[in-house]
Amino acid sequence: MAWRIDESVIRGEIDNRTRDRVTGRIWFEGRAEPVELNLTGNAWRDLAGRRLEFVNPVAVKKPVSADDIGGFATRQTGTIGDCTASRKVKVPEVTMDELMELFKQRKPFPWHWGNSLYLEWFSETNGRVVIESASYLLTVSPDMTWDMTADEEAAQQRTNAGAMGGFIQQLGEAVASEEGGSLGEDKGWNEGAPQSEAEAEKMQNDSDRLADRINARLQREGPDADYEKILEEELEHRARERGEKPLTPEEAAQRAEWVAEMNAAAALANPDPGIDAEIRQKHPLAEQLFALSLRLMKEPEARGWVPADTGEEHPLIELGASAAKAGAKLAGGLNGREWPPTVDLCGGVIVRLKRAREFLDDALGAAEACAEEGWGDAAWLAAVCAELAQIAQECDGLIAELRAKLERGYD
Repeated sequence: MAWRIDESVIRGEIDNRTRDRVTGRIWFEGRAEPVELNLTGNAWRDLAGRRLEFVNPVAVKKPVSADDIGGFATRQTGTIGDCTASRKVKVPEVTMDELMELFKQRKPFPWHWGNSLYLEWFSETNGRVVIESASYLLTVSPDMTWDMTADEEAAQQRTNAGAMGGFIQQLGEAVASEEGGSLGEDKGWNEGAPQSEAEAEKMQNDSDRLADRINARLQREGPDADYEKILEEELEHRARERGEKPLTPEEAAQRAEWVAEMNAAAALANPDPGIDAEIRQKHPLAEQLFALSLRLMKEPEARGWVPADTGEEHPLIELGASAAKAGAKLAGGLNGREWPPTVDLCGGVIVRLKRAREFLDDALGAAEACAEEGWGDAAWLAAVCAELAQIAQECDGLIAELRAKLERGYD
């Protein structure tokens, strides 16, 4: 899970006038001193070599807690991710209350395309951080100290996409199992009671945040990074933050065994024929979405629909990326076990299905944008939307089935 803190921002400044270095300051509600950024890497081409100032005209005045910005380090060092002030987003033309009401009724809402600030970085202390808003007032300095080429920007975007798209999904699933199995297996939640959906959600958020911190270190330390060492150190770091007692020798041995299992789990993306067939068991819905996501990532380029200099914000690219993310979450919840799962696993499976459902909504939104802007073939898009909607409906049915079973409290 990323820290998404745009609502608490008052104002900020980002400076990439020195190549390979992004510095800045951001002021937040409830904090007298600004948060200072000192990051390696570069912004996208529109901000590379420039200085950006931004102001939030509607900063949310609310008590600060560890769930938003209270646990956020004042000095943020690490690596810049995607940083641009020209990302295209849908801007609703209704109030938030009206938007939520239309969403509940599954009705369309009026909107227009607008430029959005998207500021992402990987902090040594807090993991992945994202500030994204189309409502900020932006001022970009006219003076440019250096110019990024289109090839340099494309290379950086491919690096960022690879880091976020591939490894983080596997890492998130692996780290989740540190809490007692990837979906809570063999752990007595609440003195033997089945893990609730809320408990599973909290566990997943915590695991995602740990995964972000590990991923930030792997990116920073490069190809020579020691995954096992980083994983151990971050687990110990989190334990200290929680005030937990140091591990006993027996617990340390169990941890070492678990780390070895995680290394084996990382190889499941290209499974060895000798791996137990039960682990490779695939759910039909997960397999369907996996096959669809591959088509959505390959066919637009193969058919010549995607311009050569296209970035991640292009609707056709977003369509494939969102479907792939949904597929990863669906596979994490459904593959490798019999259906339906036992009641003690229902909460964890529900959380993964909910994540998949959110990404499916993103994919459908991207497909809608493709149709409105004339990208791709109309018949192809119609078939894609129909299949995405069918998968989303089946996902809703699985969630309802598991919630009913969890409410019963027995298999």
